[in-house]
Amino acid sequence: MKSVQQEVDERSNLTGTNKFELLLFRLGGDEQGERSELFGINVFKIREIVAMPAITAVAGAMPHVLGVVNLRGQIIQVLDLPAIAGVKPKTGLNIMLVTEFARTTQAFAVESVEEIVRLDWSQVMSAERCSGSGMVTSIARLPVEDGQEGRLAQVLDVETILRDMNPDSGPEITQQTVGAKIQIKPGSVVLAADDSVVARALIEEGLKAMGLPYIMTKSGKEAWDQLNAIATAAEAEGKTVHDKVALVLTDLEMPEMDGFTLTRNIKKTGRFGGIPVVIHSSLSGTTNEEHVKNVQADAYVAKFSAEELATTLRRLLRQ
Repeated sequence: MKSVQQEVDERSNLTGTNKFELLLFRLGGDEQGERSELFGINVFKIREIVAMPAITAVAGAMPHVLGVVNLRGQIIQVLDLPAIAGVKPKTGLNIMLVTEFARTTQAFAVESVEEIVRLDWSQVMSAERCSGSGMVTSIARLPVEDGQEGRLAQVLDVETILRDMNPDSGPEITQQTVGAKIQIKPGSVVLAADDSVVARALIEEGLKAMGLPYIMTKSGKEAWDQLNAIATAAEAEGKTVHDKVALVLTDLEMPEMDGFTLTRNIKKTGRFGGIPVVIHSSLSGTTNEEHVKNVQADAYVAKFSAEELATTLRRLLRQ
């Protein structure tokens, strides 16, 4: 356990080169304890990994909320991740993953932690067509190990999990929170990219409240292909991509191409020079903020505050 924690600390500084670290863990299997599948979560989201401490049950808690723990003076809610996933741990809830993202800290109880693997986002495929619940955002193809080919890990969409656990805790998006509608060049749009179903719904609601027309994509690669297609079509009309795209809004964690790579591609390609790029991510911390500067993004907004997002978009679009 200690060595896994050390790996988290050492590798969390991985720079944005379309690669990322995935912490693999198991939740359990069916009623007989069989078919214990691998799951994964981005190392950037892990604050620490600890053996399961004593949990204090909270009266009237939502289903699958085990209770709270006191971790060095911070009270943290603990969620029963196997129960949420509909599986049963064979050996019990042994490990607690403490995560930080989307301006919150929470912990997930799991059965066991396996390893950390380094992957390229091109090894990750969207799971939207094969995950009816929306709980799994993508499927990662893992390196061959001990002769085992075809290993897969399900990457969890923690934003969707938390929203399902607390459906009334979402941000309020109204005309009052976003302010006056934002005016942009007629015929132009905001090009947005996010692989989370919940995040896309919130972004779309926010952009509508701001009065901004948009095109929504599900990955960095889809956004990159869309941007190039728009630029080509604009040039055929005797215009430039700047007449069609006012700003790019991108998540960081996405299958095929991450937001760091998308931003870097935009900023180093002449035809896209001057298009503002805002990184909008649940990943937080000084390391990620430094990466944002390195790829020359124009702004970083942590998910999800409609007011802060509106303020940032208004400032950049005025420029």
